[in-house]
Amino acid sequence: MEDATPAKVTLTDIARMAGVGVGTASRALSNAKNVAPATRARVLRVAEENHYVVSPEASRLAKGNTGRVALVVPHLSRWFFGSVVEGLDSVLRGAELDVLLYQVGDARDRHDFFERLPARRKVDAVVVVGFQVEDDERTRLETLGVHIVAAGGQSAAYPSVHIDDHTASRQAVDHLLHLGHTRIAMLEALDPDQPRLSSTRSPAYYEALDRAGIPVDPSLVVTAPWGGEHGAASMSRLLGHPDPPTAVFAHSDEVAVGAMRTLRRAGLQPGADVSVVGIDDHPLADLCDLTTVRQRPAEQGVLAGRLLLDLLRGEAPPQTSTTVPTELVVRGSTAPPRQR
Repeated sequence: MEDATPAKVTLTDIARMAGVGVGTASRALSNAKNVAPATRARVLRVAEENHYVVSPEASRLAKGNTGRVALVVPHLSRWFFGSVVEGLDSVLRGAELDVLLYQVGDARDRHDFFERLPARRKVDAVVVVGFQVEDDERTRLETLGVHIVAAGGQSAAYPSVHIDDHTASRQAVDHLLHLGHTRIAMLEALDPDQPRLSSTRSPAYYEALDRAGIPVDPSLVVTAPWGGEHGAASMSRLLGHPDPPTAVFAHSDEVAVGAMRTLRRAGLQPGADVSVVGIDDHPLADLCDLTTVRQRPAEQGVLAGRLLLDLLRGEAPPQTSTTVPTELVVRGSTAPPRQR
């Protein structure tokens, strides 16, 4: 029995039946310029009569773009990165752009990504989430004609959306100072994927103490890798200090939550006995009654997405570098120091 399924009509077939070249047929179907009205009408009529559906890929190529955007993220399991990507995705998919997600675990992965990008599926733009692009990598993308935007990173030589980490840290430390604390420790978190955080958040701690006329006690600064478990271990070290701090500034809410666990296991109450403040306003912060400095990563993603759409349309964005404000959120983990 013969297969009754009709043969699929191709662009070449449409061009032949309309009596035009393949390029002209493609431009007519994609509503491109430089096609005579009568020719466009004839091609569209032939396509309709033969139930021809324009290939999205062919249409994009005719317009000179791919309709694809690469999102490059160092972590997918962390709340911050996932929130930024969610905001970006809502804008880019709403503009009918295909989003390609690439997870790059470390500096070597990032280097390989930028080296191999031309050999992969071509994209119109790259959005990097939470890390800086090296100068040679940026130059490589610009040479390829690919736009680049940073979301959730510090200000860069290319369009970016970010918070001011120094200001956010000052908000946190100044809050402890205003409560009357003078023995303030810092849980400094090092993340090899985000070296900018320690280089911007730590100086704010030293600056705030200096302006308050409080000498820095180096033994109250504990440096450890990023994460809650490391925050818990760092807090244990501080509790073993001959003169423990009355307050703690943590580089992130995850680190702060770990510190609070150690305090509770030691029979101490965060806020009443030792004040703790973090940065981010992670969803766990509210559940743990943690005072923090709020940033909105999803909003940063939305703003970065809109900035990118302006660039793809060939429009000059209102501003190429956007600093999203942060705000102090006071909860039960901070209070004036208890008299000793």
